[in-house]
Amino acid sequence: MPICRKMHRFLDFVRRAFSKDGMSDQSQPTAYLVAPSVSRPIALWLFMVTAFLVGMIVVGGATRLTDSGLSITEWKPVTGAIPPLSEAAWQAEFEKYQQIPEYRLQNRGMSLSEFKSIYRWEWGHRLLGRLIGFVVLIPMLVFAIKGQITRRLGRRLLLLLGFGAFQGALGWWMVSSGLGGLDDRLDVSAYRLATHMGMALLILGFAFWTALDVHQGERLTNTDKRFARIALGFMALVWVQAILGAFVAGTDGGFINNTWPMMDGGFLPEAYGRLSPFWRNFFENPAAAQFDHRMGAYLVLASAIATSIIAWKQSNPAIRQAAGLVLVLVCAQVLLGIWTLLAVTPVPLGIAHQALGALVFLSAVRLAHNSR
Repeated sequence: MPICRKMHRFLDFVRRAFSKDGMSDQSQPTAYLVAPSVSRPIALWLFMVTAFLVGMIVVGGATRLTDSGLSITEWKPVTGAIPPLSEAAWQAEFEKYQQIPEYRLQNRGMSLSEFKSIYRWEWGHRLLGRLIGFVVLIPMLVFAIKGQITRRLGRRLLLLLGFGAFQGALGWWMVSSGLGGLDDRLDVSAYRLATHMGMALLILGFAFWTALDVHQGERLTNTDKRFARIALGFMALVWVQAILGAFVAGTDGGFINNTWPMMDGGFLPEAYGRLSPFWRNFFENPAAAQFDHRMGAYLVLASAIATSIIAWKQSNPAIRQAAGLVLVLVCAQVLLGIWTLLAVTPVPLGIAHQALGALVFLSAVRLAHNSR
């Protein structure tokens, strides 16, 4: 049967993708992940995957800002895609939520309609994650069946699927920390939130880098190796800064010390070292988390300016343009961060700050990619 033959062809593609002498790339130019004749549709698909991943990060930020992340107290990867369809089903979900510390200590007296509002945010976040899985899998099946995916690209795509599944498990590991398993905490663990955010950005960068490889044909530029290392270092710095931001979110650090440029009347907040041992302040102290994120922002801004100056001396105009975009986005993100802080982190500004942060990271990935 045709369907059976196509499935056999795909399974053979998976087997050869991870074999040493399996799928041959001899018919493809060595500098390309795919043949130029099929690079455009595959690149468009991977750019679409990247856009979905940015949306996933933004919706995740909205879920956090609206305190919706703990509204679904079970992990059902398959049946959980169906929301409550009756008042009885809604009431059953609400009763489960009423058993966790967040309801008992913070939201006691919440109405069913209010619960539905936060539930829909978390359900939408999880549904989008499932949808992204299909956005990756179904076109991959089609391209693989047509024989348009090389071994190298096949490995990357299977890794992308694996990373996505792992991220789903990380998400539940994060959520479970706020359901009463660790202690009577009102929120998820800041450590687990930062881990989840860090992995999300790694997946985003991996997908975008692969899309750029396909789109640009992995052409090497005449950039010197020193600048390529600078660009990679800057990309890593932006990733670290995003992790610092995750600790601000995990400790609710955006709702205190809402002044700028000073904190708590001085440069260093008095509460910075109040936790013992001292290392805990970097990750669990809201004032310290915000201070570290501020310092990280200044460092990223200074690095973006320095990188742009160095990039301007490069002969490749694509690198100069990529560095200029990085600088513009970083400046906008710093200004938006200050505005968000002074406004005491309202939900719309918080979402915008996270969305622009994802774009800053993508611009850093693009600069590093163009600088190879």
